[in-house]
Amino acid sequence: MKTKFSLVNKGVVITGGASGIGKAIAKTFATQGADVHILDLNMDAADDIAAQIKSQGFKATPHHCNISNYKQVSELVNQISKVTNVDVLINNAGIAHVGNIEACSEEDLDRLYEINIKGVYNCSKACIPLMKNNGGGVILNLASIASSVGISDRFAYSMTKGAVLTMTYSIAKDYIDDNIRCNCISPARVHTPFIDGFIKKNYPGNETEMFGKLSKTQPIGRMGKPQEIADLALFLCADEASFITGSNYGIDGGYVTLNSK
Repeated sequence: MKTKFSLVNKGVVITGGASGIGKAIAKTFATQGADVHILDLNMDAADDIAAQIKSQGFKATPHHCNISNYKQVSELVNQISKVTNVDVLINNAGIAHVGNIEACSEEDLDRLYEINIKGVYNCSKACIPLMKNNGGGVILNLASIASSVGISDRFAYSMTKGAVLTMTYSIAKDYIDDNIRCNCISPARVHTPFIDGFIKKNYPGNETEMFGKLSKTQPIGRMGKPQEIADLALFLCADEASFITGSNYGIDGGYVTLNSK
């Protein structure tokens, strides 16, 4: 019996794959048979995740990479292509910023642009020619609810995630005849180590109460789980989703549609 959502013989590149949502995607894709390549700045964490995956009999390779550096990205992707096809690119790596435009320095803006926008550009630009030569591929970008609705004190972050959304549409349109599908996922708040660190730093001694408040921001009453994002990513990158491109998938506990009521 054929396994649903199989990624056997698929080469997958995941940015920011050593923690949070990226970690869940890396593990999920590997168990579905993918040859997973984890790009991250934190090599200790990337090594650890790759070791966990390989200990279960699946394929994973960690790579140190600064995705804001196109030369570094291009050279690494070309190295990966020598051992496996680059069939799937997951542009997951990203950084956050809290503050309105007055609280956003030029340095803050540049830092978010370098990772959240230029990083997606660099990795997509490096992978697309390989996908074209291979007869097609899939690019999945991690956007945010901030791509679609106004979020208080998220000026720079919203700017970058809005760009991720529109880059998704452009790539889907431009490469549809090359059999390259491009979609994005827009989560609301997801419970990752970043969230725990953010609460601990900004609300010391009040962590439990603040976690509850942030959880209730989603109408469903809780934060998302990294595995839930990974499962949606798996569907969108599998052959079962071959009719889907140029789409933005909200996974937000009803945030975008129900908070307006």
